[in-house]
Amino acid sequence: MGWSWRIARLFGIDIYVHFTFVLLLAYVGIIHYLAHYDLLEALMGVMLMVLLFSIVVLHELGHALTARRFGIRTRDIILLPIGGVARLERIPEKPVQELLVAVAGPAVNVVLALLFFAAFAAITGDAGKLLEPPESMTASDLLQTLRWLFWVNVVLVVFNMLPAFPMDGGRVLRAVLAMNMDYSRATDIAARIGQGMAVLFGLLGLLFNPWLLFIALFVWIGAEQEAAMTRQKAALWGIPVSAAMITNFQTLSPQDTLADAARAILAGYQEDFPVVENGQLLGVLTSSDIIRGLAELGPQASVAEVMRRDCMTASPYEMVETVLLRMQHDNCPVVPVVVQGQIVGLLTPANVGEYIFIRRALEQARRRFDYFSRTGGYP
Repeated sequence: MGWSWRIARLFGIDIYVHFTFVLLLAYVGIIHYLAHYDLLEALMGVMLMVLLFSIVVLHELGHALTARRFGIRTRDIILLPIGGVARLERIPEKPVQELLVAVAGPAVNVVLALLFFAAFAAITGDAGKLLEPPESMTASDLLQTLRWLFWVNVVLVVFNMLPAFPMDGGRVLRAVLAMNMDYSRATDIAARIGQGMAVLFGLLGLLFNPWLLFIALFVWIGAEQEAAMTRQKAALWGIPVSAAMITNFQTLSPQDTLADAARAILAGYQEDFPVVENGQLLGVLTSSDIIRGLAELGPQASVAEVMRRDCMTASPYEMVETVLLRMQHDNCPVVPVVVQGQIVGLLTPANVGEYIFIRRALEQARRRFDYFSRTGGYP
């Protein structure tokens, strides 16, 4: 993700922090300093915020490590001002697996809350005082910090288990529904429930707390994105690469110049080119490679100097959905389709989108024709 820096690697998973998170820490420090004019209090406020996001990292690791048990890799974990995001390679296909992955994060918070509860009870001998809300986030004594950490985990559990995307509760709801109905329908129902909660948050925000308006927007967009992703996945289900690949394409040789490649872009629709010699695929030259090469090396530089040699390939018998997931991981805009070393086509997200639109139009036409055949009229 752009504007992010890697700060750690835990269990083989890279942890990134977005630059806006640094701005959040600075904001917290300034607010606490202006409230008390005390550098120690400002530092304590920043440290508690770091503790909060350390808990968020553990929450996301709960999701990631559980997903790993089902053979699903986690690309990375990114810390944002609104929380953390564990970017899984894919969503579990089995509802039970999705349910376990979804509850794993809040389960970590439950365990942490119990540990802080036990520590507080062991020190004070009176666990009941822990149930009193913390007086201040910047209190420097140990007991107050334990109380604050306990409540942070409780709030994270309650908030994340709300039945609304993109919170964990929305995925739990979808998984439970998917055990008894089609996955796409389960997603649509869970998304509608989530958007209903977003409307409720929005009304409460107008009446009581403007911060709830931001949460409402976050939930509404998350629900819409989840539904759109599921619809796309359903549209791609069962489509082989051979059905959606481009078969009329131009190739370049490694001896061609970047000027030749630029003229090829201007002369037609193609922006990314397989580089072929003696019928064998050597690499891929993308439009961004051409622009960068022209700026850095000039128009007479050869294609071989800037082409990518590590881009993935696909078989025409693979499923489009699987190849698109690999494309996201490898960050390649085009995939050469190869049979016995010979390139037979190209697959791009844009062409897949066009294929889906055409297939939907044909399906609508077929339904209209079937309706006309049965009734003698149009719907």
